[in-house]
Amino acid sequence: MKRQDDFSERRKHIAKLSDEELYNRFWELTAKVVDPLLELGVKNTSPSIERSVLLRMGISSTDTKPIVNGCIDRGLMGKGAGHVVYKLAKSKNISIKEAGALLVSGQGWNEVVALFKERVK
Repeated sequence: MKRQDDFSERRKHIAKLSDEELYNRFWELTAKVVDPLLELGVKNTSPSIERSVLLRMGISSTDTKPIVNGCIDRGLMGKGAGHVVYKLAKSKNISIKEAGALLVSGQGWNEVVALFKERVK
């Protein structure tokens, strides 16, 4: 069975667009596809997902639970536990593992909370 070639028919609505207009149209349509996925990721997380993210960042399995619980206790779960660790690491200029260890030991939480509040202003 041969597929009917209807390319010229399907492209009529974009045929007169310039390269720049095509470029902009591409990114506009891409945003329409990706934005709902990003929204789902932001609004739908769970402690197990956040622990999994931390594991993939190199945090030990025994350290993931206290970090996630600390995020929950401080209202940072929506930011993502991995993001919390990453932000602390960047702020202190230390490794991800060192930042995770700090949080597990109870240190750095006030700084992380302040870092996220700073961003909102």
